[in-house]
Amino acid sequence: MRWIIALILAFLIFGCAQKGAENLEVKSVFENGGFIPKKYTCDGDNINPPLILKNLDPKAKSIVVIVEDPDAPMGTFTHWIIYNIPPVSEIPEGIPKGKLIEKPFKAMQGRNDFGYYGYGGPCPPSGTHRYYFKVYVLDTVLDWKEFSKEELLRAIKGHVIQYGEIMGKYSRS
Repeated sequence: MRWIIALILAFLIFGCAQKGAENLEVKSVFENGGFIPKKYTCDGDNINPPLILKNLDPKAKSIVVIVEDPDAPMGTFTHWIIYNIPPVSEIPEGIPKGKLIEKPFKAMQGRNDFGYYGYGGPCPPSGTHRYYFKVYVLDTVLDWKEFSKEELLRAIKGHVIQYGEIMGKYSRS
């Protein structure tokens, strides 16, 4: 009986060790759970903060970032959708607005809940809100077409090889 348990444990450990890369670590100019600097909000320059990605899997073909506020009065509010980012260790601040961007790298942006393409910074109507910067690392490059958030999440299904996130807070008061 012990050899069966040992065999199962060895299989699980070996299988898990072979399955994938380390978890993706996401860092920025704010600590996880900390406050987002005003510069990156509607009260500042309204530009995206930099995202530093550590332990990126060498098999990565593209990156997707979705930024959401689950504390919005009418339900989850999407602040940013960007995909087909090449596998880079840093997504710099100030990615230009627009559907197809060419610099600092070529990528596509979906329409956010403000109604435009690109990053829309935190702008809570009241109280302190949480903003989740969700980073998906894919084993493929998606079609160069416009996706809604729901379509994008369906398109990446089965292609996510790593995931990481960082959460920041913001209050206008």
